[in-house]
Amino acid sequence: MPGHFALILHAHLPFVRHPEHEQFLEEEWLFEAITETYIPLLRMMQRLIEDCVPFKLAMSITPTLCAMLRDQLLRERYVRHLDLLIDLAGREQERNRKHPQLCDLAEFYTNLFSETRRLFVEEWKCDLVSAFRKLQQTGALEIVASAATHGLLPILQQQSARAARAQVLIGRDAYTEVFGRDADGFWLPECGYAPGLESILQEANLRWFVVDAHGLLFGRPRPCRSIYAPCYTPAGPAAFARDPDASRRVWSADEGYPGNAAYRDFYRDIGFDLPMEHLGATARGTRKFSGVKYHRITGGSEEKQLYDRNTAETTAAKHAIHFLEQCRESIQEIGAAGFDPIIVAPFDAELFGHWWFEGPIFLEAFIRHAANERDFRLTTPSTYLAGRPTQQIVEPAASTWGENGHLAVWLDPSNAWIYPQLHTATMRMCELAQQETNNFVDQPSALPDEPVTGEAPALQFTDRVLKQLARELLLAQSSDWAFLMKTETAREYATQRTIDHLARFNRLHDQFVTNNLDEEFLRDCEWRDNIFPSVNWRYYA
Repeated sequence: MPGHFALILHAHLPFVRHPEHEQFLEEEWLFEAITETYIPLLRMMQRLIEDCVPFKLAMSITPTLCAMLRDQLLRERYVRHLDLLIDLAGREQERNRKHPQLCDLAEFYTNLFSETRRLFVEEWKCDLVSAFRKLQQTGALEIVASAATHGLLPILQQQSARAARAQVLIGRDAYTEVFGRDADGFWLPECGYAPGLESILQEANLRWFVVDAHGLLFGRPRPCRSIYAPCYTPAGPAAFARDPDASRRVWSADEGYPGNAAYRDFYRDIGFDLPMEHLGATARGTRKFSGVKYHRITGGSEEKQLYDRNTAETTAAKHAIHFLEQCRESIQEIGAAGFDPIIVAPFDAELFGHWWFEGPIFLEAFIRHAANERDFRLTTPSTYLAGRPTQQIVEPAASTWGENGHLAVWLDPSNAWIYPQLHTATMRMCELAQQETNNFVDQPSALPDEPVTGEAPALQFTDRVLKQLARELLLAQSSDWAFLMKTETAREYATQRTIDHLARFNRLHDQFVTNNLDEEFLRDCEWRDNIFPSVNWRYYA
């Protein structure tokens, strides 16, 4: 039987935008991902289409990431960021002019940053979302919807079904607005599933989602085809299961390909190696990653050796062939059972390019080789379901793709303090939404920047406040903050973001219910947290 392979990339970053500062360190999370992941993936797919290589790929682009990629302030700051990198790489060429290998690497980075700037500014007019949308129109790429701010739905559902529902429906609306079509698939943040969520997805007219392997294997009844076929849930949407073996070969730094000694070392960066005065405006007085890295991973306790781009590219191509062979063997073995299986391999998109610098090379080589296979077809879950509408009905088990497969990362002593606060804010939001909904029958909404003066219509005034309350609550619910607190990657920042959004929510709420709103404060909130201009707060009612 022919086999199918669904590669799904999950592109997500939390909403980080700070117009109140001239520059902000955490905004560089976006800039690094654009340079090292999103643009390389776009170019990869464009090359495949130009070369008439048939392929199917699914990719979520979360609403928070879309909002940042479309934001004019962040686009301008990204171009300035590239200009600083081009200047730094040029100075590195001069500094290393007597060291041929380092000089060649500095030239490589100069060309990389310059070409990235040309593509971003001249070819794509600073609009990557439109470039992805055009790729979707070719039929090769399927873009998948996701929750509004990557809220962890099983936890939100426990607090309030309306909170989980709002995350899904607002995320769906954002997708439709950006991509001009309805979504078929939905990415559950952190692959977090709990029984009951499928009913919300069905309400949103979504066809499928992905769970981790144990989410389907421990479903009721047990799936007769294990994780190698989707199962419809009782409410309707189909659940596809992540294949742990295929995933492990790629993402694991210990067992998988990214840990190979030939690949570029992520952590060794001139931002930590060189004097601050040489780094100049790129560093802005802070030790941080610059994106200029001269060393390869190297094995064991060996001293880091210099990065060899040609060797790394050759290694990535070999790994792509090995991965294809492993997938083919798995499919042949599974197909012996008498059905055409599907292997689902979802990954964080940022693995390819940002964390694993050679990842886009690996992906492109894998796709090109897979296109020549007779019994191995790249597909998407939507395409697979269209040809096989009859599947077993199973209620998946509660699960995530986090550590140990459950919610421990997000329910840890380091972050547990946020949930009572989020619960209180959610209840307040639901009460206000319920109270005010009846006042808005057939009434137009005010624009976010419409002034509130004198005899301004009360309904328009209320609409603005409720929209901003929804934004602050949604942003506070992001799963990223709890994750960063647990991993201590950016604990102080994540803690402050949670506190700030809740504080703004509570202040707005209290001012509203006492009819004593400070319009200047409302305007400031709208200016800072300007995501979802058309957010429908009625979903909380």
